[in-house]
Amino acid sequence: MRRMIKTCGMAIATTLIPFSLWGQSDLKIGYVDVQSIVAGSAEALVVEEQFQQEMIRWQSEIQALQGELEELIGQYQAQEASMTLQNRTSREELILRKQEGFENRTQELETLASTRQQELFQPLMERIISIIEVVRREGSYTFIFNSSVGVFLYADESFDLTEEVTQRLASGGL
Repeated sequence: MRRMIKTCGMAIATTLIPFSLWGQSDLKIGYVDVQSIVAGSAEALVVEEQFQQEMIRWQSEIQALQGELEELIGQYQAQEASMTLQNRTSREELILRKQEGFENRTQELETLASTRQQELFQPLMERIISIIEVVRREGSYTFIFNSSVGVFLYADESFDLTEEVTQRLASGGL
């Protein structure tokens, strides 16, 4: 999915760039490493810490469910030799239901965690995008690309605006 988005984005960009340049005499291009900007942000550390604190409850729930499942399996293995066929079948079905429930809840919590992480980081990402837009406007850039998505094979470091955006973000200003 991510590869498809990158490919479509690049196809659109390479198709539209020539058309957008017809009326322009000066083309000015820059790039930023958004991943690096986020990683170096004090705000990102605070958001990550908050996310980790919220994750504790979900991790505890997963560990408890895993413990219950392991206990059921342990009891089954300890008593298996003395069980009747009907009891063995019944316990195996119970273990399978528990395991399915564990897997479903784990997947559900992973989805919730991913959604929550996006919610927590959204304001920071919006600030970063706003700062990039200000840098673009002030510097009269035609395009500013995100190098952290791995599209560039080579880019001249003189076009790298990452540090400028990082400094503006750290200073809290646009």
